[in-house]
Amino acid sequence: MHFSLHQILLLASFVSFYSNFPLLFINHYMQSLLEMAISNIVIGLFLITFVVTTSAGNFYQDFDITWGDGRAKILNNGELVTLSMDKASGSGFCSKNEYLFGKFDMQLKLVAGNSAGTITTYYLSSVGDTRDEIDFEFLGNLSGDPYIVHTNVYTKGKANREQQFYLWFDPTKDFHTYSILWNPQSIIFYVDGTPIREFKNLESKGVPFPKNQAMRIISTLWDGENWATRGGLVKTDWSQAPFTASFSNYNAQACVWSSSSGSSCSFNSSENQPWLTQIIDAEGEARIQWVQKNYMVYNYCTDENRIQQGLPLECLQH
Repeated sequence: MHFSLHQILLLASFVSFYSNFPLLFINHYMQSLLEMAISNIVIGLFLITFVVTTSAGNFYQDFDITWGDGRAKILNNGELVTLSMDKASGSGFCSKNEYLFGKFDMQLKLVAGNSAGTITTYYLSSVGDTRDEIDFEFLGNLSGDPYIVHTNVYTKGKANREQQFYLWFDPTKDFHTYSILWNPQSIIFYVDGTPIREFKNLESKGVPFPKNQAMRIISTLWDGENWATRGGLVKTDWSQAPFTASFSNYNAQACVWSSSSGSSCSFNSSENQPWLTQIIDAEGEARIQWVQKNYMVYNYCTDENRIQQGLPLECLQH
């Protein structure tokens, strides 16, 4: 196997990151997990694409600040949004458009330091009790502990499809790209271009799939201390407030939906919208398997309590 100079430098950065990780804050399980991750870096390097090129949208044009009483700010002529949270309130913003299918990219830099109890979100959602929703949620941590990326898919108001992952980098140091591909075939979650999860359309097997409700892009920073960190055992340290997360380089290749004219996309031809028919290929499947083998920390399909109650139908298809 041959590696490029870029890959070799990348490996060095991985080893440096983990060798300097403050293991005093990590339990034995986490230490073992990190050591295993280091041993698998060489195997995984050829699987991961680390750079995602996006054409940035403008937050002034594409989004509205929805709450936070001044804690959400659009800066740099619409190129950057910061969300902050203190004990009084968090903050959030929402897309002006609704979408019915699309590829959505957003770069985030998460709350640094002791972010325990905080939840930074980036997700798609319709409205109402029977809403559809596709979630990225980033669960804050004690200083030195890794962030958890919490993913979920709601269909017709039903959730409970959680998968959680550690990241293979520090998401507070720089911006990283988090993407959602949503088309009639599947929903795919990406981190820096690497697919970490796929939720396939298995309606033929009796599994509901979000395809009829238009959704908006929503991002928030809020206090989730009752469950965010170690199941709520670690509370928010308000002496560290205000907490701040940053968002940039938003890009949507998507079907804009309006109640009057319907979809902006032509479903008869995908020539100019390849994402509309995109599926995971063999390389993508290998990437997902690598990430899930090394970084997944929770999967609803292997939860023993849920297995006793009967696995969801989609879990039986693997």
